[in-house]
Amino acid sequence: MTLSPSSHARLLRLIGLGVRSGGAVVGVERVREGAKKNKVAFAIVAEDASRHSLDKVIPLLNARRVRFVGIPSAVELGGVVGRESTAVVGITDRQLAKGIRALVELDSAGVP
Repeated sequence: MTLSPSSHARLLRLIGLGVRSGGAVVGVERVREGAKKNKVAFAIVAEDASRHSLDKVIPLLNARRVRFVGIPSAVELGGVVGRESTAVVGITDRQLAKGIRALVELDSAGVP
């Protein structure tokens, strides 16, 4: 799914907020650990991440019924969380996850 430019920018700001506040985990292994412990409420996946990374995390997210949204660039996602690049960010703060989910759903419904 492709987000509108304004929703994409809002999503990146919310991810950054989550990481700074301790309400998110970064990277395939940390997201996998969090998902296994039912700590991850929502995830953001870089669509251009390596197939190996995606194969490690997406089936687990699906199995645990963790909703996620894809964004085009691992470099862009990494930049928001203070890394060169990252394949996935898991949102552990339930309220933040709810806000991100609402943003994604509104955008997919065509609401600006």
